[in-house]
Amino acid sequence: MNKLRILSGGAAQGLVSGLAAQFEHATGFSIAGEFSAVGRMKSRLRNGTPADAVILTSAVIEELTRDGHVTGGSAVALGTVQTGVAVRCGDQAPRVDTTDTLRNTLLAADEIFIPDFQQATAGVHFAKVLRTLGIWNEVEPRLRSFPNGATAMRELAAATSARPIGCTQVTEIVNTPGVRLVGSLPPGCELATVYTAAVCTGAQHPEEARALIALLSGDGARQIRERLGFM
Repeated sequence: MNKLRILSGGAAQGLVSGLAAQFEHATGFSIAGEFSAVGRMKSRLRNGTPADAVILTSAVIEELTRDGHVTGGSAVALGTVQTGVAVRCGDQAPRVDTTDTLRNTLLAADEIFIPDFQQATAGVHFAKVLRTLGIWNEVEPRLRSFPNGATAMRELAAATSARPIGCTQVTEIVNTPGVRLVGSLPPGCELATVYTAAVCTGAQHPEEARALIALLSGDGARQIRERLGFM
């Protein structure tokens, strides 16, 4: 079977997986997806990793279009994703609705599970939040960083400490068994990220890439997008 190769931020993994069978039935193509930190996926495309389509933040897609890695006019927004806070299923939900309650909750946590704070969209932002809250030095030893949010959430689900917590894109939280969403980061700390799909200039299967993008962004996928946290 032919394969459509995509490089994607982890925030879109649940959406792509949820529609993969429908895409395969319609086109005869399976999806060979690589999902990780946005910065890592951008670097892989720039370094020559073969891809038919990319799903990254809108700002990165614009940059890649200017630099000739993405086909002009092919970009389609899939939706906006909030950055949120997670706990293990069964744990009491702490308050994170204000900057003060978020600060207190983070200071009380034994471990804080996050995606890469140098390359992942949510991880980079969360590191800034910790510095803004003035608690970076205190909590840095308790940070548990992973290549992407999905891995961070799986590790949170398996944590054995008394009060672990996690932060990543809402879509990665709701798509991971064993963890649950507490809420989005509060005003003053919030991050809303627009994720966009586009066709790569080096695509071997550009028409199928456009078909996948139409499927992911179309009205027929609206319910699954909303269920997974796309706004």
